[in-house]
Amino acid sequence: MTRRLLLTGFEPFGGSTLNPSQCVVERLHTSRHDGVEIIPLILPVVGMAAPRRLLAAIRRSDPAAVLMLGESAAATAITLERVALNLRDYRIPDNAGRQVRERPVVRAAPAAYFSTLPLLGIRARLHAAKVPCVLSLSAGSFLCNEVMFAALHALRARSVPCGFLHLPRLPEQVLGERTAPCMALELMERGVRLTVAEIAGRRSRGGRRAGSLRA
Repeated sequence: MTRRLLLTGFEPFGGSTLNPSQCVVERLHTSRHDGVEIIPLILPVVGMAAPRRLLAAIRRSDPAAVLMLGESAAATAITLERVALNLRDYRIPDNAGRQVRERPVVRAAPAAYFSTLPLLGIRARLHAAKVPCVLSLSAGSFLCNEVMFAALHALRARSVPCGFLHLPRLPEQVLGERTAPCMALELMERGVRLTVAEIAGRRSRGGRRAGSLRA
């Protein structure tokens, strides 16, 4: 029996014409992995609109897991985010030109949620495949954090693995920048495919089948 994994990325932002998260999602569009059906979704870089679209997709597709992707100019490797904060504090305007400061993602919600993905297993699998991967404390306070928090809050009472990965920029995004980190699209795609496999097949440290997408 095939189960669904909702895989999200973002449209370009900050003056760029590319976003590696969108590119990876489009490469995995409608593909299946060991009985896992990938449901792709590209989100707008617009405050509150992005989480609304994400939550609507969760209700519509009823996924067995949610894996969100985004771009980070600071990332030197595929970055596994541990924590989502109940904070909207944009360092730059979103694609609608709004720069929100010191606002909650969800009013009267907890201050933070931990990722429910098997992060240590994902890191081990990617390292074994020679894909650069690191753990990060939090997803920041821009749109990536906003959708991660909104999804974890919506799924808080359900056993649905959910979390966020930041991807480095693409080589063509850093042309002319001498020291800017980047990663080839093919390597990022490989890392995300391995992440999907880990979510589908690994048990959490506590013994619960975190990310059990198989029947």
